[in-house]
Amino acid sequence: MSTSPSPARPSAPLSLEGRRVVVVGAGSHTGRRLAITASAAGADLVLAGPDPRKLEWTAGELAGGARVVPVDLADEDSIAALASAVGGFDHLVSTAAMPANGPLAELDPEAVRRAFAAKVIGPMLLAKHLAGRAADGGSFTFFSGVAAWRPAPGRTVMATTNGALAFLVQALAVEIAPVRVNAVSPGIVDTGSWDGLGAGKDAFLRGVAERNPARRVGTVDDLVQAVLFAMASPYVTGTVLHVDGGGRLV
Repeated sequence: MSTSPSPARPSAPLSLEGRRVVVVGAGSHTGRRLAITASAAGADLVLAGPDPRKLEWTAGELAGGARVVPVDLADEDSIAALASAVGGFDHLVSTAAMPANGPLAELDPEAVRRAFAAKVIGPMLLAKHLAGRAADGGSFTFFSGVAAWRPAPGRTVMATTNGALAFLVQALAVEIAPVRVNAVSPGIVDTGSWDGLGAGKDAFLRGVAERNPARRVGTVDDLVQAVLFAMASPYVTGTVLHVDGGGRLV
């Protein structure tokens, strides 16, 4: 059984010509693919994240130009500076995550704080500083995760931060309306994050594909297409789009 479809260059189902899209986490695998797809659709990109080198790498792969703006989601001054640099925009997407996994008895409080900064406090502050700069029809899309619906030992912080974000998008959708706020919740997706399993990776992904209702694992393009749907759908807000092959159900 194939665990995932053959990789293909993503194609955008909408035109982003003349739209400014801010990608926070543009140095990550998913953020980079999103930026490439949005650029191919004509978007004016602002690439943000903590590592300028990774952002420049992403910028070098785009069809059009982009501005690179370093940002630290744990630092409100940094987020305010990002808002000033962005000016007006149409859509903001944050793929940011700082997992703090491990047994409860061994959790590092600082790592927990970083995890909440990436998934909860940072998104709240992004909305605080940028919502007033969003164009008509503008949106925020954040990344939650299946751990909120399928908690497991050693994943307490991941489950809690992702769950908190799912509720945050509902609250923000009401507070900053008519700017739309949604979340994408990935399941097991082959983004490269499982490469550390080494020779066991293929067996792990096969097991996931055999158990979930979609009978496959996800690809980065699955996530990108969900983000583009959230951007393009003017009647969708306060919603979590589950891109998990039904994995949260079994």
